[in-house]
Amino acid sequence: MFRFLNRSKDPVDGTGEQFLLVGLGNPGREYRETRHNAGFMVIDRLSEQLGFGLSRVQSKALIGQGKLGEARVILAKPQTYMNLSGQAVASLLRFYKLPHSRLLVIHDDIDLPFGTIRMRPSGGSGGQKGLASIIQQLGTQEFPRLRVGVGRPSGRMDPADHVLQTFSPAERELLTGVLKTAVEASLSFVKDGLSQAMNQFNGELFRG
Repeated sequence: MFRFLNRSKDPVDGTGEQFLLVGLGNPGREYRETRHNAGFMVIDRLSEQLGFGLSRVQSKALIGQGKLGEARVILAKPQTYMNLSGQAVASLLRFYKLPHSRLLVIHDDIDLPFGTIRMRPSGGSGGQKGLASIIQQLGTQEFPRLRVGVGRPSGRMDPADHVLQTFSPAERELLTGVLKTAVEASLSFVKDGLSQAMNQFNGELFRG
């Protein structure tokens, strides 16, 4: 499908710093509302709030870009499957000539309870295959990420099956607020820096 991608335009210019916010997920209607697509959901809401249409395909990702204050922000949703997400992320970082410190990867995390978000400056993949692909492609674990808790499955369900299911009715009642908080944390990363965003948003459990 990628033979017919649009040619990339020149990197965004201007005096403001540039940031790349990447949400992880799987493309396709069947995955749209699943827990594994929490990163996509956050990017979609950022796109709506900022008015950056995700209308261009570049480096195997849907992207949108614009300004937030003096900063230039690029939103991206890789259109590979989850376990190949690093291909898009590495290519976009090279094209826009961005340091890893201005990348924020937003992804689901089964090791956090549903309703919890947590930002980190670095770390391993924790078994998250999209994150593992990015680490492998970049050759480093040193990049910021925003973890959106989706909780572990009950009983003996395989975690891989759990993340490919849709949110439960009880979770859906709170999901809008969880995603709103994740959007606020992402914007704080751009406007205030990682340390301040971590201080403000880490450790909070959203309860509606």
